[in-house]
Amino acid sequence: MSQSIELMGTVTPEQAGKRLDQVLAELFSDYSRTRIKEWVLDGKVLVNGNICRLPKEKVMEGQSVEIVTEIAEDTRWQAQDVPLNVVYEDEHLLVIDKPEGLVVHPGAGTPDGTVLNGLLYRYPALAEVPRAGIVHRLDKDTTGLMVVAKTIPTQIRLVSALQKRRITREYEAIVVGHMTGGGTVSEPISRHATQRTMMAVNPMGKPATTHYRVAERFRAHTRLRLRLETGRTHQIRVHMSHINHPLVGDPVYGGRLRPIRNASKELSDYLRTFRRQALHATMLKLIHPITGEEMEWHSPIPEDMVELINVLRIDSEEHPDDIVWI
Repeated sequence: MSQSIELMGTVTPEQAGKRLDQVLAELFSDYSRTRIKEWVLDGKVLVNGNICRLPKEKVMEGQSVEIVTEIAEDTRWQAQDVPLNVVYEDEHLLVIDKPEGLVVHPGAGTPDGTVLNGLLYRYPALAEVPRAGIVHRLDKDTTGLMVVAKTIPTQIRLVSALQKRRITREYEAIVVGHMTGGGTVSEPISRHATQRTMMAVNPMGKPATTHYRVAERFRAHTRLRLRLETGRTHQIRVHMSHINHPLVGDPVYGGRLRPIRNASKELSDYLRTFRRQALHATMLKLIHPITGEEMEWHSPIPEDMVELINVLRIDSEEHPDDIVWI
C-alpha cells in the first residue's frame, strides 16, 4: 500500500536565495532532507508549476513549491503487542502516557519492543504515516504524555505547531540542590564533542530554552515545574546539569552521587537506588490540528517519584533549619 502526498507552500522572504531542498525541508519539516532530495531528483517537485530536478536550485521570494508523490508503507519495523496506555484518542490523533523503561523509537540499541512497534500493532494504518505518527519523543526512562498523529495531515500540522511553539509541554522534575527561585536556561545544545550518545551545551548548537519554577523545596533538593520552548534531545537534563542542579538519578548527566549531611539511612538508600532521571511529562496542551479545539491533558506523578518526594519531605521535617547548599 502507499499514501498519496500533496504538499504546497510559498517561499518566504527569509528563504529567498536558499537552495530548493533546504527550503522544502523547512516548509515540510515532517520529511527528512534526504527524502526531499530524492523527490526533487525524481521529478516530484514543482516550482511555479514547473518540474525542478535540481536540489541546489536557488529559489526566490513568492515562488510556489509543490510536492506530488506517494509514500510506500514502511516495512522496516514490525508490529508488536507492546502495552500502551492510551489516555485520549480520536480519528486524527491519540495521546499516550508512557511508562519508564519504554523506548519510543527503534534504534541501534533497541531494534524493537518500542512505542512505535506497539503503535503499529494497535493501529496498522500507521504504517502509512512517517515514524508511525510519532511527533516528539521522551527518553527511555522519562515518563509521561506524548501525542501521536494518526494521519499524515495531522502529523504535518502537529510538527509545525511544535516548531512554532504552539504546543505546551510541562514537566515535573526533582533536582539536586536547594534552589531559591525559578528562572530560564537559554543555552544552545548539540552532540557532545567526544561522547556521541550524549548532548552538551555548545555555542555552535541549536537554540534551546527551558523555563522552570520551584514547586517545592527540600533540605538538599528541589522539585521543579518546567516548560519547554524547544525540544532538543535530553534538553531538560542537559540544562539542569549545566546550572549545577542535575536531575536526581540521572545516569548520564547526574554526576557522582554526593552524600547529604545528617541524612537518614532511608534517604541515602533511596537516592542511591533511584536508577532513572526523576523527570515526568505531566501536562500537554495543544490546539487540535483538525478541529481547532483547545485540548489539555494531565498525567499524575508516577509512584517512584511520589515516594522520592515523601522521603525528601520527611528529611526536611527532621532537619528544618539545616539547609544543604550543594
